[in-house]
Amino acid sequence: MDAEGRQPLRPAFIFFCGTLWTLILCACAGQPAIPTVVSLPPTPPIVMPLLPSSSAIPAIPTPTPPCADGLSFLDDVTIPDYTVVAPGSSLDKQWLVQNSGSCNWDSRYRLRLISGDPLGASTEQALYPARAGMQATLRILFTAPQEAGEYVSEWQAYNPQGQAFGETVFIKVVVE
Repeated sequence: MDAEGRQPLRPAFIFFCGTLWTLILCACAGQPAIPTVVSLPPTPPIVMPLLPSSSAIPAIPTPTPPCADGLSFLDDVTIPDYTVVAPGSSLDKQWLVQNSGSCNWDSRYRLRLISGDPLGASTEQALYPARAGMQATLRILFTAPQEAGEYVSEWQAYNPQGQAFGETVFIKVVVE
């Protein structure tokens, strides 16, 4: 109670109307309920930024850098260079290679004859599928020519875009 014996006014309601906050004060504790309205000075509205949810903003894909093709020759698995073979004999040539690039070889990758004699093989072969960093054995079935002589057949890997890559592989035989 104040010096005159009145109950102090206490806030009863606060509400916002437009840009004006209004406080309604009422006497309490048994005093007559005569509301007193006090208008507070206008305040700028409070703007709260909306927090994005994962579904509200579409994900922007991170660009994947293009992979690099690579083929490294490791070893002749069969038929070492300058092996002497009989005319017309079947030659099962195998090379151990490594996919030294970052692209996985799939069915779209090819081996193509780039120089020499095809030795009875198709001039384009499927490149054995291999994941990046893995080793693979490449295999081509050749037929030795009927005429005596030294023969070379050199092959190059090609990616799906038709670009040559990596080290070449070859077979060198002597027909006698």
